[in-house]
Formats: sequence, C-alpha cells, structure tokens
Amino acid sequence: MPYDEKLTERVRGALKGAPHVEEKKMIGGLSFMVDGKMCVGVIKDDLMVRVDPTVYAAALKKKGCREMTFSGRRLKGFVLVGSEGWAIRRI
Repeated sequence: MPYDEKLTERVRGALKGAPHVEEKKMIGGLSFMVDGKMCVGVIKDDLMVRVDPTVYAAALKKKGCREMTFSGRRLKGFVLVGSEGWAIRRI
C-alpha cells in the first residue's frame, strides 16, 4: 500500500538530527521509531501520531484527527491526522 512521499519527507525532516530514529515499514505504511518505540508514521495520506493516553480524547477533537483502528480494534494512544489537520502546519 503506497504512502504519501511528500508527507514522509516532511516527517523525516522534522526528525532529522533526533537520536535513535529508525524507519520501519509496518501497518500498511512507514513508521518512525524513536528508541525502539513507534512515534509517528505515514499511512496512505494520513499522519499516524502517538499521543499520551491522558490527552487522547482532546487530540481526537483537533481538526483532522480521528481514531486509529487496526484489524477492527481501536488503538488508544494513536490518532490518524488527515491532510486537513497537517497540510498547512509545519511538522
């Protein structure tokens, strides 16, 4: 499944210079691992973002954010952000 290369390059640029960053193909896209933990990724044209569970509900209220599901199960602690949520912002 292809993922948005321009968005992927923006994520790479944002993480450039950060220690212990690794890219892995998974969940139908590309994930960026920091210290061995999934941090952010790109799935199709969505940004997948790991959020603190204590702010998860608030994150879902942000423009373009929605729940992330995998195999029919909600992944609490991760949100998907559509282009309306990231297109005009620097990440």
